Amino acid sequence: MVALSAAGAGAVSGCGSEKEANPQTEPAAQRARQVASAWDGSPAAATWRAGYHPVEQAVQLPRGGLHNKTDERAYQTQNFVLRGDLPATGPKDGRVAWASGKSLTQPLMAADTAYQALAQARIDGPHLTVTGAKLGTMTLATTRGPAKIPAWLFTLQGYASPLKRAAVSPSSTPQSPIKPAHDLPDSQLAPLGRLVQLAEDGRSLTVIAYHGACDDGPAVKVLETGGSVVLSASIKNPDESNCTAQKGEEPVTVELDSPLGDRVLLDAYTGGPVVYREAPGRN
Repeated sequence: MVALSAAGAGAVSGCGSEKEANPQTEPAAQRARQVASAWDGSPAAATWRAGYHPVEQAVQLPRGGLHNKTDERAYQTQNFVLRGDLPATGPKDGRVAWASGKSLTQPLMAADTAYQALAQARIDGPHLTVTGAKLGTMTLATTRGPAKIPAWLFTLQGYASPLKRAAVSPSSTPQSPIKPAHDLPDSQLAPLGRLVQLAEDGRSLTVIAYHGACDDGPAVKVLETGGSVVLSASIKNPDESNCTAQKGEEPVTVELDSPLGDRVLLDAYTGGPVVYREAPGRN
C-alpha cells in the first residue's frame, strides 16, 4: 500500500456493491447511477484523466528515513530552520512524465514556496536544519500510475541524502457535470472526505467518512462502471434526539471488483471527484 496518513483509530470495511441496495437505500443507489452516467464519457472525465493527480504525499524523507525520534518529532511538527541559501530563480514550468510516454507541463513551485510548505512551525524544541536546495526529480504515485516529477531536494544537516518535496501542484479539479445532492438524509447519503490511501494494485482504497457522536458510524457503498467508481457514504442508525453536534472522521476501506485504473473516483453526494489530500498539518 502507498504509505499515507489516515485519521481515526483504524479503517473499517466498505459495504459491498450498490447492486445489493435495499429499498431504504434505493434513492442513494439511483443517485450513484446518475453520477456515473453524468461522468462516463464526459469532457470532465477526459480532463481529469489528462491531469496530474497524485495519491501519495508530496514529501519523501532522506534515504533510510529520519535518524531518531527527535528528528521525527521535528518533521511532524513542521519545525525547520534555514541555515543557508535557497535558489532564487529557476524554470517557470516542469515536466510530469509517465512510463507510458505521456507527459504534462505544470507550473514550477519556487524553492522558497516549497520550503515554506515544509516549515510551517516556528517553535522552540527539536528542529531540522536545511542548509540548501537544488532542483531534481522524484517519483510519485498518481491516478495514472507512477510519475517522475520535478522536486526540490533539500539538504538536511547530518543527512547524506536529501529530503524531497514535489515542486509541482496537482492539476485543477474539473467542474462536475452534475450538481450536488441535497435532498437525502444522512442515513441514506452523506458527503465524503478526502482519499487517503490507494492500494498499489488499485483494488482497494481508503477514504475519510464522517459521522456523529450518537450513531453506529459510517458506511460506504461502491458502484463500479467502465469509466468511474462512485462511492456512496451514509451514517448508520443516526440518533439526533439528545445528541451533540460533534462530528467525527473515520477511515473506511473499500474493496473494488477491478483495479481503479484510470476510472474517475467520485462522491455520489457532491457529484465530483474524491481527491487525495494529506492529513491536516502535513505538506
